[in-house]
Amino acid sequence: MDESPKLTPRQQQVLDLVQSSIERSGSPPTRAEIANELGFRSANAAEEHLQALARKGVIELLGGTSRGIRLKSDTLRALNEARLSQYGKQLSLPLPHLAQLTLPLVGRVAAGSPILAQEHIDQSYVVESALFPRRPDYLLKVRGMSMRDAGIMDGDLLAVQKAKEAKNGQIVVARLGDDVTVKRLRRTSKGIELIAENPDFKTIVVAGDDASFELEGVAVGLIRNTMLM
Repeated sequence: MDESPKLTPRQQQVLDLVQSSIERSGSPPTRAEIANELGFRSANAAEEHLQALARKGVIELLGGTSRGIRLKSDTLRALNEARLSQYGKQLSLPLPHLAQLTLPLVGRVAAGSPILAQEHIDQSYVVESALFPRRPDYLLKVRGMSMRDAGIMDGDLLAVQKAKEAKNGQIVVARLGDDVTVKRLRRTSKGIELIAENPDFKTIVVAGDDASFELEGVAVGLIRNTMLM
């Protein structure tokens, strides 16, 4: 029996937009971005649809942040199942959304050593692959509130796919000298900017020839730590 919540066409549009934004950039859209993309008269109209989706249990809204929208794991599984249904005969094969991943949780990273060095691994978690639009390689425990307005809070577990390149606007894990940081990437004619999603934190400017900068990966999902308890 299909127990998925029934959404109105507009609610489905909003949900699809949230999903595509997370897949594209690693973070959900703001209310203003939803309103602009879908032609609403104001951000308040977007908020009303988000509240309705939250009441129906397909998303979670976080207060105090413009991008505080999370897809719940059941929603991600349903989206994956819907995508698979269009492939007909492939449904008789093992379904990717049932696969489980064992991901190492990276704690504090020592200066100059690989991020996945054994001494950095606090523990491992088994999670469903359907939680993520792309396969992650590890989980990184977020420290601090510099990405608060992207819905990334202190103590959250950021799912990261290893990468040495990233697109403008993606949330990345970067190494700067002795520090590993989570920020939004922006390339400029002068180099790279690592942008915080919290006005209390300054943008980090990296010169094009700065050898201390290294990209460690891109964010492909987020897990609230309590979900794994």
